[in-house]
Amino acid sequence: MSTEQGRPGLPEIDLHEYGGKKDGERQQMDRRLFMQLLVYDCPPGRDVEEPTAALIDGLEKAGLAGVVYEDANAPQGLALLTWSEDPTHFVTNVRPLFRAEGVRGLIPRRESTMIGRSYSNGHEPDLEDSLLHRFVRNVTHPEWRWGVWYPLRRNGEFARLDRKEQATILREHASIGMAYGRGDHAHDVRLACHGLDENDNEFVIGLVSARLHRLSHLVQRMRSTVQTSSYITQMGPFFVGHARWQSTGADA
Repeated sequence: MSTEQGRPGLPEIDLHEYGGKKDGERQQMDRRLFMQLLVYDCPPGRDVEEPTAALIDGLEKAGLAGVVYEDANAPQGLALLTWSEDPTHFVTNVRPLFRAEGVRGLIPRRESTMIGRSYSNGHEPDLEDSLLHRFVRNVTHPEWRWGVWYPLRRNGEFARLDRKEQATILREHASIGMAYGRGDHAHDVRLACHGLDENDNEFVIGLVSARLHRLSHLVQRMRSTVQTSSYITQMGPFFVGHARWQSTGADA
């Protein structure tokens, strides 16, 4: 068996993410981007425009990056998407926004809270861009204002498959997503949330597009893949929103 820190019998732990070769060397990084979606409902009798405008004002004054969504399925609902390499950002910078005058009093929709970290598939031509920058470009693209976000969990049977079979199943799924992306129909955010989700979900998926029906079409198309039809045990709840405000922060 492998050794760890000179002690026999312990598994080797490798925390790096890997990409394809670049300049003859396989890329590796121990950095990730965390993204968090918080969903809120405005109390009855209160105009949702007030906290929405106040939240945007707070984000702009603090110079924070993020997306504010208006909930397409709840007239009194809104959501905030934020991100950082340092997850303490969500506690030290994002959390105070909801204590500010004009924002406080919103009702959190706990079942729709999503948080995850970027990860690699091992073949990215530019690993740093894939882990830290691509998803930010997707969610802040001024034309891709529709967003569909949802968590999912695969069953244990998938984890017991050998890696070759897993790779075949994942390639089918990925090829469909790539086709939508290359056609500029829909673009994705893929995050791992193992141990971060109170309902034990494993992944958070975000889909963005200029047209909502394209996102619905992509989800429908994915239902026929082996991964979705045979190995996913839970999807959702789904959040559907239209971006009211997008920013990459004070350094943009």
